[in-house]
Amino acid sequence: MTTNWLLFRIYFMASGFTFSGGMAMLPVIERELCDRRHLITKAALYEYTTLSQSLPGVIAVTNACFVGRKINGRAGMLAAGIGAVLPAFTLMLAATAAYQQIPRAGVWLAVMQAIRAASAAFLFTAAYRLAKYNLTDPVAIGLAAFCLLATVLGLLTTPLLIVAAGAIGLIAYRPRKEANR
Repeated sequence: MTTNWLLFRIYFMASGFTFSGGMAMLPVIERELCDRRHLITKAALYEYTTLSQSLPGVIAVTNACFVGRKINGRAGMLAAGIGAVLPAFTLMLAATAAYQQIPRAGVWLAVMQAIRAASAAFLFTAAYRLAKYNLTDPVAIGLAAFCLLATVLGLLTTPLLIVAAGAIGLIAYRPRKEANR
């Protein structure tokens, strides 16, 4: 199996069978690309996932493009990106067309409630794994806690928190000048 086909298939399956967006795909992607195939290290995967979250746009597609390019250049980027987009595009087309016909009670309501519960578990798993990778020092832990509280309590907007975190990063993580200079 070629690397590009493998990237397409892994992102296609992850995108098609995980709900709640790109972060919910992370455990599937990690298992396939890091644990089973050893195509990328967990550190690199989490670095690209963190970067994908920091940029505007769809996390799943951004992550697929970064990871695909790392593994197999531009062709890998296209294969993984198309794999990540195709299921969502197809399912959204079908859902949009059938939305008025889907009952909002009974069996369908029960199915959707269960899927939402499973989606929350996927998101918690992804958040835990990203936190384990990114929260490695007291500054990062404190900043994450502050941003979580500010978001949950509605104290600050997301763009303001991102700008503030960047400014704090400039101060807290600025490379120290060597004492000999």
